[in-house]
Amino acid sequence: MLQAKNSQFYLDGEPFQILSGALHYFRTVPEHWEDRLKKLKALGLNTVETYVPWNLHEPREGKFHFTGMADIEQFIQTADRLGLYVIIRPSPYICAEWEMGGLPSWLLKDKDIVLRSSDPAYLSHIESYYEELLPKFVPFLYQNGGPVIAMQIENEYGAYGNDQDYLSFFKDQYEKHGLHTFLFTSDGPDFINQGSLPDVTTTLNFGSKVDQAFHELESFKPGSPKMVAEFWIGWFDYWTGEHHTREASDAAAVFKELMEKGISVNFYMFHGGTNFGFMNGANHYDVYYPTITSYDYDSLLTENGEITEKYRAVKAVLSEFKPVPEDYVSEILTKNYGSVSLRESVSLFDTLDQISDRIEHLTPLSMEEIGQSYGYTLYKTEVNRSGELAMNSRDIHDRAFVYINGIYQMTLYKNDQEKNVTLEFPNDRNTLEILVENMGRANYGEHLSDRKGITKNLWLGEQYFFNWDIYAIEMDRLPEDYRADSEDRYPKFFRGTFDAEGTHDTFIESEGFTKGNVFINGFNLGRYWNTAGPQKRIYVPGPLLKEKGNELVVLELEHTSVTEIQLVDHPQWSTVEA
Repeated sequence: MLQAKNSQFYLDGEPFQILSGALHYFRTVPEHWEDRLKKLKALGLNTVETYVPWNLHEPREGKFHFTGMADIEQFIQTADRLGLYVIIRPSPYICAEWEMGGLPSWLLKDKDIVLRSSDPAYLSHIESYYEELLPKFVPFLYQNGGPVIAMQIENEYGAYGNDQDYLSFFKDQYEKHGLHTFLFTSDGPDFINQGSLPDVTTTLNFGSKVDQAFHELESFKPGSPKMVAEFWIGWFDYWTGEHHTREASDAAAVFKELMEKGISVNFYMFHGGTNFGFMNGANHYDVYYPTITSYDYDSLLTENGEITEKYRAVKAVLSEFKPVPEDYVSEILTKNYGSVSLRESVSLFDTLDQISDRIEHLTPLSMEEIGQSYGYTLYKTEVNRSGELAMNSRDIHDRAFVYINGIYQMTLYKNDQEKNVTLEFPNDRNTLEILVENMGRANYGEHLSDRKGITKNLWLGEQYFFNWDIYAIEMDRLPEDYRADSEDRYPKFFRGTFDAEGTHDTFIESEGFTKGNVFINGFNLGRYWNTAGPQKRIYVPGPLLKEKGNELVVLELEHTSVTEIQLVDHPQWSTVEA
């Protein structure tokens, strides 16, 4: 087993330096796991680290999912077969710029629940989840012949709370389920006091200032072994922002300093991957910052798994301290498949019976209250008044399109500084529709309980209007019919087909479209927002394709000036702001 003593790590009684890279199985298709792991091993690393997102594995309360991209056992087995050790971070909360930090949205149906605390209601949900999850890891523990050498307790808890009973709960759970392995916590140097346990190893998360960081650790726990559980070599991006990069030489120089001091390292990220579907999170500080679809992270491998200059710089440093393997030559290719015509279309409003579930309620309900996790929610009611009516949009989350009698009026956004708007109702009886997009729940900080949709009834024209139809559009179903007589109002679905000889990776170039989602053969690739940036193209893993007859569907929310998209062989970034 891995042990900590005399200020360092030991494995089987011998000094051991953990050289690890973060690779999230849930951000990479299973067919590409081996390719990414071989590149990790070829770099000279001995360990792979991964988070475990609760909302992937229990998307509905009591309904568990461990197949496909959620097959963590297969991921561990692949790493083991390649001779890699594994670090598991199975906290219910993972941050990771992942939707709600990995917590399932259905927790928020309970308005009194206290997340990331020893609230009995919250802990009971974790216990039920852990009954399914934790036993899966027991056969893979190192002492049982497997590759798992360590597991984390919670995640950066010192930057959130100070409930020590809550942290101790996880240690008890691991014990209960027979996970007798090396345990650790990880926090930024400024938060280790609140996020650590007395008898559990404390590790640090940072990107620079090595001596300063470990001075904090030594002051807090003298003689503690030194590990950077997250060595930040890049950063994530958000819509309307710039694409973050870090010079390869800078990251390599800090890594060299760590190697010279014999410090264990986990690169965050070795390979970032993709926030497929609606699984991007958001950071909410002064304003709301929704994370983009790509999780490229400017890491050692690109989003589509290509070796970077930074990878080569790190390998050059590592070769100064230990023998490194030969480079691994990947067989995965990226191809330009050309144009795809999207001449079939249908308005979202004409296909609600196929793609949504309808609820009637006296007042609007949030997504969580109607059991909806992701996607879009349409709210519809009758306003039996005419004239200009004032409304405040503070209870609409996150982005909404407003229609009166079927005619688009305005777009509202969580970040609008002016929340007071005026709507013009022309008739004595009018239909008000508000289509709300969940752009990603907060994954970090004080706004973690981030309910979506319309969270309370709207005060419109100094009164409430009751009796609402609510349509949950989770986008787990796509339209079946694309009718020629469909009305021409957005959002609209556009559909086309194409062949993909060799089923290679590709990128979707959707210039001319504005904002929405793209689906390949029913798989939700994620969001695009071409007028916001910085991401301009969406990655398509080859294993999602077929040689013949691929179906491509675009849900365009606002407007398009074209009826085709391009499938190209490389990504593109911009710094254009909305």
